[in-house]
Amino acid sequence: MTPPEETVHDEDLLEHVDDAPEPDAAGAAEVEAEQQKVPRTGPLRFARMTGNSIAARDAAPWVTDFLNAAYYRRAVDDREVDDLRFAFSVLTTYWYNKDTQRRLHANDLMAFHKAYGSERFHTDKSARGTLSRAQLEEGAARLIGDWFPDAYRDDARRGWGIGFETVAAKAEYNPERRRVLAKLGPLTPESDPLDEQTWHTYPPVAMPSVEGVVAALTAPETWPDYASEIGRFTPLREGGLDGQTLEIEVAAGTDSGRPVFTRGYVTITQLVTPDDPEALARYFADLEAGLAKYGDGEPRAVPEGGVPVVGFDLTTHQGHFMGNGHNRLILYTLDGKAYVKAAGTWDRMPWHIDRAYRLAGSQAQHAFWGQGEVVRLSMLHQLALAVAAKERASAS
Repeated sequence: MTPPEETVHDEDLLEHVDDAPEPDAAGAAEVEAEQQKVPRTGPLRFARMTGNSIAARDAAPWVTDFLNAAYYRRAVDDREVDDLRFAFSVLTTYWYNKDTQRRLHANDLMAFHKAYGSERFHTDKSARGTLSRAQLEEGAARLIGDWFPDAYRDDARRGWGIGFETVAAKAEYNPERRRVLAKLGPLTPESDPLDEQTWHTYPPVAMPSVEGVVAALTAPETWPDYASEIGRFTPLREGGLDGQTLEIEVAAGTDSGRPVFTRGYVTITQLVTPDDPEALARYFADLEAGLAKYGDGEPRAVPEGGVPVVGFDLTTHQGHFMGNGHNRLILYTLDGKAYVKAAGTWDRMPWHIDRAYRLAGSQAQHAFWGQGEVVRLSMLHQLALAVAAKERASAS
């Protein structure tokens, strides 16, 4: 979903809808053809890892323009992150409800234009070229169905970033359908000598409770609910955390209103909990030893006096925007309070990844994991807000 050089509007793109290539009849055929085109390694494969797996490259301009209108084109002070999550849910639900297992294409623009086109020019409802939350919901009702706005607000009918008409429809969802489109490469854990790897920790983010965080993180279908302005995780397999594969969509340059999108994939390759105290203790001891020896002044993962609770590894797949390595999410308590933080270990980046990371990815990566405490940018801060809201609702 890399944005065009200039802002593209629906009425501009409509002139070219009839020229758009027809999608393949079956998603599997489309994926097979794409896989033959995409290099398995190197700069070209990295360059094509844009946007998300459900949108083909010919859909990139209108998908990006829709997200800009829903969120990124707004002034920073007028942004509500849940409006962005709602917009992504509109795209994902529309894709899921289509008859064929294929990506979104240029010729899907017509349906979105009918639902939203004129709304962006009603300046009495929102700034020109943008969509208010009310306009987003009204358009979604026209595009998907009157039931969708309520379904989005209903935990029982929302999952994987999709709004479902009924609870039964949600129970029938198979996340493997999206994984087929993802073109997953092999796992790529770090392999450089330990003293040449990067070991890094991010600041901890306070959480309302251990129980709330565990309930949230062990339900992967809820992870899109914690998406921030610059990143989101979508699970691609059935089941819980252990062995789960996730698509990561990251946006850089969001302050300018002209975001650049890329994506990567990770699989949870190790999970430790209090159910196995020995494995839990060994995991954190190894992490602390590695940070102390190779971390170039990095602080401890768990401060002195802290008590580890949960840890898991997110190992990259080929083509990840940070190269080979793995990140960790850890949950611990300190002085009766719960905290979550990230700690990563990475190989030296190939030149094409290093250049992109330095130009656009570094600041986004740090902000996403909580550095700087800009709440709208950080997934962990969004997680804390969601857990707190759920606990307030349960207590009322």
